[in-house]
Amino acid sequence: MKYLSICSISFVNLISISFSCFLFSLYFLLNNMVYFIEWEVVSLNSMSIVMTFLFDWMSLLFMSFVLMIASLVIFYSKEYMESDENINRFIMLVLMFVLSMMLLIISPNLISILLGWDGLGLVSYCLVIYFQNIKSYNAGMLTALSNRIGDVALLLAIAWMLNYGSWNYIFYLEVMQNEFEMLLIGSLVMLAAMTKSAQIPFSSWLPAAMAAPTPVSALVHSSTLVTAGVYLLIRFNILLSFSWLGQLLLLLASLTMFMSGLGANFEFDLKKIIALSTLSQLGLMMSILSMGFYKLAMFHLLTHALFKALLFMCAGAIIHNMNNSQDIRLMGGLSIHMPLTSTCFNVSNLALCGMPFLAGFYSKDMILEVVMISNINMFSFFLYFFSTGLTVSYSFRLVYYSMTGDLNCGSLNMLNDESWVMLRGMMGLLIMSIIGGSMLNWLIFPIPYMICLPKLMKFLTLFVCIFGGLFGYLISMTNLYSLNKSLLNYNISVFLGSMWFMPYISTYGMIFYPLNMGQLVVKSFDQGWSEYFGGQHLYQKLVNYSQILFLMHNNSLKIYLMLFVFWILILLNFLLFM
Repeated sequence: MKYLSICSISFVNLISISFSCFLFSLYFLLNNMVYFIEWEVVSLNSMSIVMTFLFDWMSLLFMSFVLMIASLVIFYSKEYMESDENINRFIMLVLMFVLSMMLLIISPNLISILLGWDGLGLVSYCLVIYFQNIKSYNAGMLTALSNRIGDVALLLAIAWMLNYGSWNYIFYLEVMQNEFEMLLIGSLVMLAAMTKSAQIPFSSWLPAAMAAPTPVSALVHSSTLVTAGVYLLIRFNILLSFSWLGQLLLLLASLTMFMSGLGANFEFDLKKIIALSTLSQLGLMMSILSMGFYKLAMFHLLTHALFKALLFMCAGAIIHNMNNSQDIRLMGGLSIHMPLTSTCFNVSNLALCGMPFLAGFYSKDMILEVVMISNINMFSFFLYFFSTGLTVSYSFRLVYYSMTGDLNCGSLNMLNDESWVMLRGMMGLLIMSIIGGSMLNWLIFPIPYMICLPKLMKFLTLFVCIFGGLFGYLISMTNLYSLNKSLLNYNISVFLGSMWFMPYISTYGMIFYPLNMGQLVVKSFDQGWSEYFGGQHLYQKLVNYSQILFLMHNNSLKIYLMLFVFWILILLNFLLFM
């Protein structure tokens, strides 16, 4: 039983490193400490290549959470991927993924950030195409190529950083925040972060990446790949606060949050609904970060990681029991057949909605209250609250379809809660999804925040959530659903359900016009005018002349001799006049 050992060893090592990182982060947080560790890799004459690592409460706490989730995901994979012959390779890829994320988290240097950044992109491609079929290959290419745009932006930022004499951006942010170069570097970093965190117009790769195995989705969508962009911008937050970049990011992130919330209400694929909810939460983090509240963005990043990983693990357990079916219309009555999994699923769903005293409540409620007291326009205010309502709406719709009523799939399906290894992995995250929010709230904010608002505004978040839940329940009911799919609303529902046509624009839309132009160029130039005036036409003319001469030489001795005389005369003429 070799595959059990690699999962167990990885789990024990990662959980122990995670626990030690958490203890260190507490120590650093209490004493307000920051450590820079410099490692001289090469020293040649006066030149030295130095690798710098930054340890503060933020990097250590985030590392602790990433490692804890990764350890539980690997433990969960022991049973989920047991039928896979190449489980060792799968675990190795997951460990490489986590290692790339670690490098990105502790780097204050753009070069070493690029190493982790590119490592994430490359390994994510390998994981998305893990189940080798045409759908996952397409999804893998979309993921890899969307992320390449960000990699190029980061390379350009590295080139511009040369103006300062070092790539340790963290030393220059405060001093040179109003300079043009730093603004340019900031805009390039923001572009890189937007591709990695799938903000508009780069959103289409995130639901496509659902082709990966479910344990990978749990890791990618909670704490690694998609959060890398948010984390990088948390480090660069000073540049967003003092320039127009923050306002642009606020608009794009709010629209992403709104678009994904609408899309999730029209989706029927279980994993895609959860992926779109990740996109919605990323939009929330990015938008509050663009307003300058980087600690709140970090707080929500950590709480979101806990309940989103649990949500994906529950989805994986359900898919596992449903014979790999992901359609929520074929589910139903799961709370009777799989009570423990359903409990975890509902707790994580309620934490996502911001149910009081669960993990998501502390961060989400504080973000929305800070938005209410901020100097913000009406459009952004509407997007914040409407998107929150949509979050509750699709969560309740998901619960309605999967938990209530009768089972809609084949009667031969054996639904049970007997996958004990998977359940243990989920239980660890269940506890954290309940207590994680309050624990982080006490840790990150040393002074208890008391946001004083009028009664109506204080209850606004709660009202929005209740109305959102009611709306989600109503649109799920069959008679209203058939009305929703009538021809009158069909175009609207297709538009909203396909993420505002973004997947088509980023695939077919990007490829069609260049390919069409290429076809016209080939048709008009390569096989058209250049052929007519070039090789083919010249060849045809020479063939024609040869045929005429051949006829003349073949049929008439007099003409042949006459031409011979003419050639001699021309040659003599030429020689005489030379």
